Amino acid sequence: MKKVIDASLAVKWYVAENYTAEAEKLLDGSFDLHAPELIIPEFGSIIWKKIRIKDLTAPEGSQIIDVFRKQKITFHSHAPLAKVAFTGAQMTGQTVYDWSYLALAVSLDCEFVTADERFYKALEKTRLKKHLLWVGDI
Repeated sequence: MKKVIDASLAVKWYVAENYTAEAEKLLDGSFDLHAPELIIPEFGSIIWKKIRIKDLTAPEGSQIIDVFRKQKITFHSHAPLAKVAFTGAQMTGQTVYDWSYLALAVSLDCEFVTADERFYKALEKTRLKKHLLWVGDI
């Protein structure tokens, strides 16, 4: 089953947080995972922040980045998603970054699984709900 994932979800595979167990279900081999290429720097930024606040050591962070890069995720260029992401961001007040994941899910006709509660709550009652899945509902 095809799913688009974001960095807020992927980080839960490596750092114990709320909904880690649910996020790990996506690694059971039954899901075809997709993400815009921007997940790579976003994921790195989250790990870097965790190092800065001493939740992780630098060697742990480096190892997490190495393992993440080897995950079976199909990465998609952001260029074809940019216009839809920008328009969606303008219409909803959410970020272009977050909308890039949703735009990819719409283009692939699948769900975007997120742990970004603010983004999810902003759109859960819209017509786009069919393309959104909260990590806790996996």
